[in-house]
Amino acid sequence: MQQVRESDSGTLKGTSLGIGEVALRSGLTVSTLHFYESRGLIKAFRSAGNQRRYPRSILRRLAVIKVAQKVGVPLADIAEALQALPSERTPGVRDWRRLSRHWKQSLDERIHALTQLRDQLDGCIGCGCLSLKACPLRNPEDDLADDGPGPHFRD
Repeated sequence: MQQVRESDSGTLKGTSLGIGEVALRSGLTVSTLHFYESRGLIKAFRSAGNQRRYPRSILRRLAVIKVAQKVGVPLADIAEALQALPSERTPGVRDWRRLSRHWKQSLDERIHALTQLRDQLDGCIGCGCLSLKACPLRNPEDDLADDGPGPHFRD
């Protein structure tokens, strides 16, 4: 770790971490960090020697990303939510509560859909065809009948 001045503003960034240190401390690969940076999830700054450096607060931001991914939040939604976090400080408990409230409704909807799928799955496997008029999984309310005879699938 070293103290580095941000090249474009000349301000002291404080103790910073190199990409290898961030990868080691976060448990992520360097390529994952590059990917997150390309998607706007995290930001690096360049040292006077043009090395990619990260503020220590990046570790908390990466923890938020990993937890959100683990519960199934898509990266696009994570990136959108992280835009609301201040980049000049480590995200705290209040920030996490705001993010989790934001994602809770979406997670509840997915839980409901998966519970319905689980409860209806045995009937579908029993029929073996997925194209019956009454199939609640692939053809709710016989929507596919409008497409003519034979199997039709929509996502």
